[in-house]
Amino acid sequence: MTRRHDLDWVRVFAFALLVLYHVGMYYVTWEWHIDSPHASTELEPFMMLSSPWRLSLLFLVSGAATAFLLDKVGSVAAASGTRPRFLGPRTWRLLLPLAFGMLVVVPPQSYYEVVDKLPGGYHDGYLAFWARYLAADDSFCRGDDCLDVPTWNHLWFVAYLWVYTVVLWLLVRLAPRMLERAGGRLGGLLASGPGLLLWPALLLALARLLLVGRFESTHALVDDWYNHAQYFTVFLLGFLVAREGRVWDAFARMRWPALAAWLLGWLAIAAYFEVFRELEPPQALRLSMRVVWALDQWCAIVAVLGFARHLSPGDSPALRYLSRAIFPVYILHQTIIVVLAWQLRPYRLPPLLEGPLLVALTFGLAFAGYELIRRAALLRPLFGLKYRDGTSPAKLAVPGAAAAKDA
Repeated sequence: MTRRHDLDWVRVFAFALLVLYHVGMYYVTWEWHIDSPHASTELEPFMMLSSPWRLSLLFLVSGAATAFLLDKVGSVAAASGTRPRFLGPRTWRLLLPLAFGMLVVVPPQSYYEVVDKLPGGYHDGYLAFWARYLAADDSFCRGDDCLDVPTWNHLWFVAYLWVYTVVLWLLVRLAPRMLERAGGRLGGLLASGPGLLLWPALLLALARLLLVGRFESTHALVDDWYNHAQYFTVFLLGFLVAREGRVWDAFARMRWPALAAWLLGWLAIAAYFEVFRELEPPQALRLSMRVVWALDQWCAIVAVLGFARHLSPGDSPALRYLSRAIFPVYILHQTIIVVLAWQLRPYRLPPLLEGPLLVALTFGLAFAGYELIRRAALLRPLFGLKYRDGTSPAKLAVPGAAAAKDA
């Protein structure tokens, strides 16, 4: 087996896009932690270019990376004559950064949200707020809307990824042959004709039609059933087709039709939200647009993965560096955005200057933070890195290993 550098690059691309998207959230009218004084609807159509699919893409790649990681763990255990160790190390790799992030990295986001949005403001200082945050103070309210603390904010992805990994591990332990057969049959279904574009899109459309109107997106894990339906579906799909070369070839073959369908879907979605921004759409149109959303979501994923497969970007020092850096950068980036945006407010910079500056400073400070973290053995596990970096990337010969390391 050869390493899947294309998936490594897709993962780097998806997390970089996440940084851009969260900077954009400061400038749109959608609910976020703090809002720019210049917030408007102008950027929203461009945000919708990636809104339906960027997180689904990350879960799919994470599912594939989990399959490759399980292969690696099994191979190492077989060679050494020991029992495979997967869930314990994976739990440590995900839940320790999640806990540290909730207790230390995320609180500044909640602090500035309270300062920005609490009626009358908040004037007791950050340390006083942090003490109340750690004590789970539920009195930060605007009417009936109260801030839940402690919170994981953008780190919800890590919590969901751990839960999905546990569910998948149980399936692997209890029904390995069933999963193997399912992967083979799914590979045949998706690799033939238009199956790759058709069947996953229909499944996502069904989930959206049945659930999105009943369960709003909360990222709270326990009541987020529509998100579970879409994200666990693509996570499991990535796991099942990880070793199916014919499916990945189908991604490359369908890249152009998928790109066209994605862009047409985006135009329809952007027009729909623009026309019905203040109006109630007919129910039939609302349901139709849920199907369009799902088609846009899946076709964008096929296009991204298809072009990555076709271009087959190879290994490089840049890829090895970014693959290690991306998880710490992800953990840090949203707090950096919120703090920087607040500190830049008094300068009243125009958005066309302030936005690119926020992007550049966020990337710069996040990677500077990574450079500090990777040199401090005590900090490394808190950001999902091994205590000591004793693994040479050149020795990792399993597909997707770089993606599996930090996904």
